[in-house]
Amino acid sequence: MKTGPLQQGFTLIEVLVAVGMVAVALLAGLQASSALTRNAQRQADTILAQTCAQNELVRLQLINQMPAVGDSSIPCQQLGRQLQVQLSVRPTPNPSFRRVDAQVFADSAPVLRVSTIVGRY
Repeated sequence: MKTGPLQQGFTLIEVLVAVGMVAVALLAGLQASSALTRNAQRQADTILAQTCAQNELVRLQLINQMPAVGDSSIPCQQLGRQLQVQLSVRPTPNPSFRRVDAQVFADSAPVLRVSTIVGRY
C-alpha cells in the first residue's frame, strides 16, 4: 500500500488561536506601559507642585510677619510648566498662629495640597 505525502504545518484554527494569544499579550503589555507612563507623569507633576507649594510657604515664613487672613493665587513656573498656587490663610483658636493651606493646580486640575501652621515671630 502506498500512502500519500505527509501533511505538515498548522491548521487555520491553530494559527488563529496563536494570533489571538499574541494579541491579548500585546494588549496587556500596552496597558502596563501606559500605566507606567501615567504614573511617571503624575510623579513629576507632584514633585513640581511640591516645589511650588514649599516656595510659597517658605516665603510666608521669611517675611517675618503674620500673614493676613484670606485667599490668594500665585502663578508658579517650574520646568516650563505653568502651575497655580492657591493660598488660603485662616485664623486658629490661638491668635498667635494662622493655618495656611497651599493647593497647587496644573491645568485647573488639583495636584497637591499642603497645610501648615505659621506663628507670630
